[in-house]
Amino acid sequence: MAAMITVDFQNSFAFILFCLFSLLCYSLFFRKAKGSRAGRDLPPSPPSFPVIGHLHLLLSVLVHKSFQKISSKYGPLLLLRIFHVPIVLTSSASVAYEIFRAQDVNVSSRGHPPVEESLWFGSSNFFFAPYGDYFKFMRKLIATKLLGPQALDRSRKIRADELDRFYRNLLDKAMKKESVEIGEEAAKLNNNIICKMIMGRSCSEKNGEAERVRGLVIESLALSPKIFLGMIFHKPLKKLGISLFQKDIKSVSPKFDELLEKFLVEHEEKMEEDHYKANDMMDLLLEAYGDENAEYKITRNHIKSLFVELLVAGTDTSALATQWTMAELINNPTILERLREEIESVVGNTRLIQETDLSNLPYLQSVVKEGLRLHPPASISVRMSQERCELGGFYIPEKTLLVVNTYAIMRDPNFWEDPEEFKPERFITSSRSEQEDEIREEVLKYIPFSAGRRGCPGSNLAYVSLGIAIGVMVQCFDWRIKGEKVNMSETAGTIMLAMAQPLKCTPVPRTLNLLPSSLHIPSS
Repeated sequence: MAAMITVDFQNSFAFILFCLFSLLCYSLFFRKAKGSRAGRDLPPSPPSFPVIGHLHLLLSVLVHKSFQKISSKYGPLLLLRIFHVPIVLTSSASVAYEIFRAQDVNVSSRGHPPVEESLWFGSSNFFFAPYGDYFKFMRKLIATKLLGPQALDRSRKIRADELDRFYRNLLDKAMKKESVEIGEEAAKLNNNIICKMIMGRSCSEKNGEAERVRGLVIESLALSPKIFLGMIFHKPLKKLGISLFQKDIKSVSPKFDELLEKFLVEHEEKMEEDHYKANDMMDLLLEAYGDENAEYKITRNHIKSLFVELLVAGTDTSALATQWTMAELINNPTILERLREEIESVVGNTRLIQETDLSNLPYLQSVVKEGLRLHPPASISVRMSQERCELGGFYIPEKTLLVVNTYAIMRDPNFWEDPEEFKPERFITSSRSEQEDEIREEVLKYIPFSAGRRGCPGSNLAYVSLGIAIGVMVQCFDWRIKGEKVNMSETAGTIMLAMAQPLKCTPVPRTLNLLPSSLHIPSS
């Protein structure tokens, strides 16, 4: 599945010529030069091509690695220019600390949405919402009703039920000696969990609903590189009346709209029934939509856009992380065996691992963290400075796009011993101690879900989902692959970190007895 998330920028010559002409016009008629202010210097800029500047870095096969390479050669804080559009790139843990801590409010914007009218990365989008009333209202609702610690406790049984279904499906394939694609199975698990948490039911496999949703998720993620380029060129091209990749980005919106309108109508009909009590996120959003006195008056498109964001972010990103981590475990049998021993000592062999076990499984937690360190689902994090500021001692103009290379920061040899190796034991020390060290040193070296006000609100759910999925696969099955090692190459042409060859292996049951999901699962 993940291999499908590919965009070929190698054949984008027409795009380059188009941008060249458009931005030359813009630079001649609209652009005013910006330099340093009051004697303060801008960040250093590495050598670039005439006119196009550093565009070649964005069109490279692996953008995050191109950024990592140029940062290691010219410095951890750089000013890039794509034609005349400035971008500040950092691969520094200390600058990341400044961005996400000292400048958090100033950079609590991701810039302009590439298109206005789209459920995916449009003007109704929570991801692109400016830091204001709507963003605060939605983030509060997400934290208290869906993804915060107490909300996750209330939805625990949903994940237990879906984990049991995940285990039974793998066991069925194992008994038939069928191979499975780890990413695809993990995506199904995460899709069902997210759908049940948001709208009270999973998408049906029988009528093709689930397959349709997963297809839309893949199609949406494939647009990520185009969305990134659309963000960069939105402002200059808007002056010329041009919207980059508008047709491509908007194409997925009506497909989602048709499906989501069906879900909304279904919920509205249920809400009209006597004695009906709101019990999922969509119910609460529809109540807010119909409440004239609501804290913020949301629209129907706000609800649909949020559903799309939660579905896309919660389904495939976790699936990618699960796939990478399992590949690392298969390639490191000693680590896999140590993890299995921990699970057996805590959980035993009479029931499945549950998320209530995770706090007693520090090595499993470390495995999950190490997998995310080496293979963060999103390799870069994007912000925009609303006001001029200073980073790393350099002047940053207002409305400048900031790109944080999280991939490079989490492989920086200045902060990580043997940074390219899979070593979960590096996280065995207490998380409180790590946080205290980062605060004292003023660095942010571990940011798989970004940080600050715009950090991923679903990070708690992601850690839980990864922990239980990897835990079950290690506890219940051995895994056979073709060859001696899993190929760890990355897919080219995408911002999302996907495997070039999806992890396909054959599960072998470690016991023929069907393990119960739990002796008792509270339905809190």
